[in-house]
Amino acid sequence: MSRSEPLVIFDTTLRDGEQSPGASMTRDEKIRIARALEKMRVDVIEAGFPVASLGDFDSVKAVAGTIKDSTVCALARAVDGDIERAGEALKPAASGRIHTFIATSPIHMQEKLRMSSQQVVEQAVHAVKFAGRYTDNIEFSPEDAGRSETDFLCRVIEAVIDAGATTINIPDTVGYNLPHRFGALVGELIECVPNADKAVFSVHCHNDLGLAVANSLSAVMHGARQVECTINGLGERAGNASLEEIVMAVRTRQDTFACDVGLDTTQIMTCSRLVSGITGFPVQPNKAIVGANAFAHESGIHQDGVLKSRETYEIMRAQDVGWAANKIVLGKHSGRNAFKTRLAELGVDFQSDEELNHAFDRFKVLADKKHEIFDEDLQALVSEASASDMDEKYKLIWLKVCSETGETPDATVTLSIDGDERRGYAAGSGPVDATFKAIETIVKSDTDLQLYSVNSITSGTDSQGEVTVRLAGQGRIVNGQGADTDIVVASAKAYLNAINTIYAVPDKTHPQLGDV
Repeated sequence: MSRSEPLVIFDTTLRDGEQSPGASMTRDEKIRIARALEKMRVDVIEAGFPVASLGDFDSVKAVAGTIKDSTVCALARAVDGDIERAGEALKPAASGRIHTFIATSPIHMQEKLRMSSQQVVEQAVHAVKFAGRYTDNIEFSPEDAGRSETDFLCRVIEAVIDAGATTINIPDTVGYNLPHRFGALVGELIECVPNADKAVFSVHCHNDLGLAVANSLSAVMHGARQVECTINGLGERAGNASLEEIVMAVRTRQDTFACDVGLDTTQIMTCSRLVSGITGFPVQPNKAIVGANAFAHESGIHQDGVLKSRETYEIMRAQDVGWAANKIVLGKHSGRNAFKTRLAELGVDFQSDEELNHAFDRFKVLADKKHEIFDEDLQALVSEASASDMDEKYKLIWLKVCSETGETPDATVTLSIDGDERRGYAAGSGPVDATFKAIETIVKSDTDLQLYSVNSITSGTDSQGEVTVRLAGQGRIVNGQGADTDIVVASAKAYLNAINTIYAVPDKTHPQLGDV
């Protein structure tokens, strides 16, 4: 087998990643992430589920019209209406793919679909043929393949390849499989399906048992030549296979894998930070590849070895995945061009002078509070600016918090509501609790706080605190983000960002009749 065989990287951050509770993205945020993925040279970008909502349709169409160097994919159940919407959304795409699916496991066919195996085969074939009206780049997934009967999988796959499917994706939908068994299943399908050579075999693994990456890599070793994954492993429930881990495992262990990826791995950190900032899902410090400790050494033995020879304890170079060896530190004397240039290096391109000016003004405000501004500060600043670009019903004008030992903290807040100022006051168990309660005396959102998370963006006592707030209300779960050198102010910003998201973003429904 040739070592030059390509491994297709199919990123589903914008689709499956967005199905994480609270991870919904606006159209503009999806475009920003899609551009970063394109710059990283991701082969296929699954932009969304067009039938899910009008907002998702518009987002897929916008991504399809923006991305030129990657294939843009849209998901559709094996239903004519879904496929029509996917085809319409992909019309602007330079290269488009329709990804259709139907469940094949006994439990799904019997309990969910209420269909016989013959009906499932017929529906799958019909869906692939119907998708052929819009494109000849068609992917088919037998949902819950990991718990399906092998003989039936062979039957369905042979039929859909004959019908025109060019990629066959084998999903471990519920994260049930073990690496040795899942890899063997993929190898068996490739060997036993008579027309398997006419399609690329793919895998899509969930991380319920923490085995998504291991299962995916086992499948690659048994012949799969596409892996579906997400930035930071984002995804429904416990998430998906992590793109950065898949890519760097294959790239690092070329002695083992008979294929390689075509990605620009130096863009990995940029994409990771961007997705984390937009979704509000922080990356754990010990996360492989992109965690803050991924290339850190505290043990004296390790430090001594690395100083003598990096390879003693590091199997990858930090620079190869985008960790900068020498960071440019900006400050209050830095000019607009230096600011714009550094953000461009981080993968952020401004679409207008107005957008640049807006971000630069925020940078100057931050520079007056913080002596040195690092890359992480810039990423947080841009994410916050993007969040504030929505039509804000509620804006923070003024905040006063009193907290002292032995006394009940209280907060007074002034908000602008569609231009009119309102003041609220409340006491709480702490300064943040008091602030949130003071805001609620004004907005009366009737939401439940499900998550409050604080992360230090950089080191030092003057570091910005980045706060994530997750609220549930009006049948939706949303995240809000805020950053400031004052953690209470950052908390207020994050809370209001979540409230504004509930009011500004249309309802978004993900059909759960099936998920690959």
